[in-house]
Amino acid sequence: MRSTLSLFARLLRDQRGTMVIETAVVAPVLVLMSLGAFQVSTLVARQSELDSAAAEGAAIAIASPPNTSAKLTTLQQVIMTSTGLAASNVVVTAAYRCNSSTAYVTTSTSCTSGVISHFVKIYLTDTYTPKWVHYGIGSAITFRVTRYVEYSQSDVP
Repeated sequence: MRSTLSLFARLLRDQRGTMVIETAVVAPVLVLMSLGAFQVSTLVARQSELDSAAAEGAAIAIASPPNTSAKLTTLQQVIMTSTGLAASNVVVTAAYRCNSSTAYVTTSTSCTSGVISHFVKIYLTDTYTPKWVHYGIGSAITFRVTRYVEYSQSDVP
């Protein structure tokens, strides 16, 4: 019994190998945290990229009003090239507001009198699947960016 106690006391005083045990416990946690941080930074970067593409589309719409379907298509293609998104993920449409209304309408003929504000609606969507989804944690993340840009106003008699 005394030899067992002395062996246990000797093991308690011995510091060799503690670094290996601590590393074995802490290293997986640090690896998971760094992978998570990388995935989150990828999400933030993609959201920023989509916001920048919408801002670029807004600047183009202000500089060259997209008042024809050909110009709307060109604006869509510029945004598609900028983001690498498919045509189904980049929707560029005309929108209008009648007088001081806050609601958007899809045709200018809906406004019967007063001022018609002409807008272009830029709607971008994208889906990102983080690595942790492959391990059954969470699900894919969908990005949605909507931007309305007013490029002119006109009076309806």
